[in-house]
Amino acid sequence: MGHALNNTIAQTAATRRPPGERRGYPARTFRAASLMLAVAVSQWMSVAQAAAPPKQAVAITDVTVIDVRQDRVSRPRTVVVEDGLITAIVAGQGDEIPEGAQRVDGRGRFLIPGLVDMHVHLFNLYSHRPPNDWTFPLFVANGVTGVREMHADAESMAQVVRWRKALEDGELVAPRILAAGIAVNGKSPGEAAHDVDAAAVAHADFIKVFSEVPETRWHAILEAARKRWLPVAGHTPAGVSLLAAADGGQRSDEHLMQAYEACSSVEGQLLADRKGLEGEALTARRDAQEAQALAAFDRDICRRVGKALAATGQVQVPTLVLANEDALQASGPPNSDSRWRYLRPDEHTRWEQFLAGYTAQDAALAKQRWPVARKIVLALHQARVPILTGTDAPMPGVYPGFSVHEEMAMLVESGLSPSDALRAATLAPAKFLGIAGAAGSVEVGMRADLVLLDADPTKDIRNTRRINAVLLDGRLLRRADLDALLDGAEKNAGGI
Repeated sequence: MGHALNNTIAQTAATRRPPGERRGYPARTFRAASLMLAVAVSQWMSVAQAAAPPKQAVAITDVTVIDVRQDRVSRPRTVVVEDGLITAIVAGQGDEIPEGAQRVDGRGRFLIPGLVDMHVHLFNLYSHRPPNDWTFPLFVANGVTGVREMHADAESMAQVVRWRKALEDGELVAPRILAAGIAVNGKSPGEAAHDVDAAAVAHADFIKVFSEVPETRWHAILEAARKRWLPVAGHTPAGVSLLAAADGGQRSDEHLMQAYEACSSVEGQLLADRKGLEGEALTARRDAQEAQALAAFDRDICRRVGKALAATGQVQVPTLVLANEDALQASGPPNSDSRWRYLRPDEHTRWEQFLAGYTAQDAALAKQRWPVARKIVLALHQARVPILTGTDAPMPGVYPGFSVHEEMAMLVESGLSPSDALRAATLAPAKFLGIAGAAGSVEVGMRADLVLLDADPTKDIRNTRRINAVLLDGRLLRRADLDALLDGAEKNAGGI
């Protein structure tokens, strides 16, 4: 986004700025909290994860299938799963059901693809705390079967490989890490290009860029990434216009970075005022301009920007749960939320430190930002710019897994239909990641990452929270199993 959302979620190679810093999330708060957490890191241990149930054939009978590809709802069908794949979708309960298959009564229920969070942080590179594997049961219990990790490093990529294998082997209940990126900044264009090469050697799935990257180094990153066949995603740099970034080849824009400027009548003036700046000076100037950019929102300009943006193929991951950060103060003390008990103790500290530094000015900007964010998302969606769900979990106030449902609801509040919001969390991420032939919809031959709901999400998107069962790589987790995951998360959080 431009302005308040996540200046830097974790440190970059050059600036080492605190994770989670954003205009509305004061840097001073995170610097103090990070120092304290770094000292205490030896106290924390990674959460031991429960093994997944064994793979076996599953038949979900008489279930209504939500077809996100064709935007339709089926008559009752039987969906058969074997060896982690959907092998049949048929009327009735015929010979397609393998002998000994687990039968799940789908009468009155609705089957959707597993949900995806396209913007998460599983690593704590600045504070050197253990990875956020405590989030895994929260994701799965909420039907989130896939995530995109937005800031890893070479060592983190090795951990990603281990997690992926553990999931495949049934040793871990966790979402698939569909992609993981390494952030690149560099102190010069040459160093930035070298860092891209190093990221490729470490098997990064993409290159992440942050707001403070100056335009010259951003161009060097794009060129080096092209040579390595690596996509570039992340924050549109604060000195680059949204359309220039999309035309230049940046595949995604996170948090509506630079979209607020692009949809205003003062974009040229704002960018001119940032000319020659980089690093913290650049993002500080951008942040100081936020209220001006929000006040100058122009719907007609935004529609024109949307049409131009759609032609580039760039996707937007707006993370509206962050744009609506004013809800943090309205909801009362963080420990009054029933989900607080699932957080690891070091996360309690981090969230409390953030909230202690949240000012009236931050809240005022958030209140101004939220309606503009909704208007921008609707304008881009109407122009056929792909919108994808992402949450930035576990940013303060953003509960892993739960927040995906909140994000979909906010997309609907912005003007998308429930079906549109559901696609933003299923098929749209699969298309962006190039895996729509294997995931993202309920079809024969697709991965059996599925969610069984007790109510129709196309009628009310809040029904995605009414989860009866989850299939994770074809492994059946019934409601009791999902509740056990949450209970285990609570016990592990309290036991660290």
